[in-house]
Amino acid sequence: MAWDPEGKPRKPRIIGIGAQKAGTSWLSEMLAQHPRIWTPPFKEVQFFSHRFVPEHRKWLPWHFRRSKENLIRRHIASGTPLSPEMLAYVAEITSGRMFTEGWYRRVFAPAPQGTRPIDITPEYSTLPDEGVDFVRDFLPQAQFIYIIRHPVDRAISQLKMNLKRKGRKPASLDDWLREIEDPVLMNRGDYAAYLPRWQARFGPDRLLVLPFGRIARDPGGLLHDVETFLDLPAASYRGLHKKVFAAPAGLSVPDEARAVLRARLEPQFDFLAARMPAEFMADLR
Repeated sequence: MAWDPEGKPRKPRIIGIGAQKAGTSWLSEMLAQHPRIWTPPFKEVQFFSHRFVPEHRKWLPWHFRRSKENLIRRHIASGTPLSPEMLAYVAEITSGRMFTEGWYRRVFAPAPQGTRPIDITPEYSTLPDEGVDFVRDFLPQAQFIYIIRHPVDRAISQLKMNLKRKGRKPASLDDWLREIEDPVLMNRGDYAAYLPRWQARFGPDRLLVLPFGRIARDPGGLLHDVETFLDLPAASYRGLHKKVFAAPAGLSVPDEARAVLRARLEPQFDFLAARMPAEFMADLR
């Protein structure tokens, strides 16, 4: 990772806003390889979420503790210990007064000159109107990327992730039906509510909306579109077909529960079909 220990606090120029379970980890891993893009040593800075979505604040300390532990674990496994500069940086941004505007700028301070810092935080897609207004005013030069996934597939992927984290495994159809009552599953994929908020404030030169299915069908072409959108030179990428955070094995959602999810999410399909071209819809999955 390129690193400037003398770098000055700065704002990110590229923001991945979501959606959750729609390939943002893959996008982060790919763009981290571009020589003109700088990613923090952990994904999901969560600055705007902390400011405008109060219910996220209860788990953000856990998020940063886990990110720090994972970073140290990865370096130990690779046999490359963290440098003193990196250790000092990680200690600074995971302690003390966090989520201030100054803290957010310091997160991106080590980005070398000539690179664009990036913040990929899927929860940003769910910001309220006043949050998107703040983002617009605070980041007047930034560009935004929003990946849209098939609503049912996205909800099921999120459900499986949540079940794994909680150590639960539904044993019956009734158990599955109770699990899909979780309103979070609907909220994170509410494109009809969230996408218009971003499109009302950012035109196509600032906001790129992509279908999730292209990650599997045409990952190189998708990244070419991202490079064009960001006005960046073409780069080579390793692991284009790598799956990042694949769904846990042993959790198969019954067809009956899937059908219930489909019925509940029908308004999302209607919204997307009315808003997006046919080729976009064909690439949702």
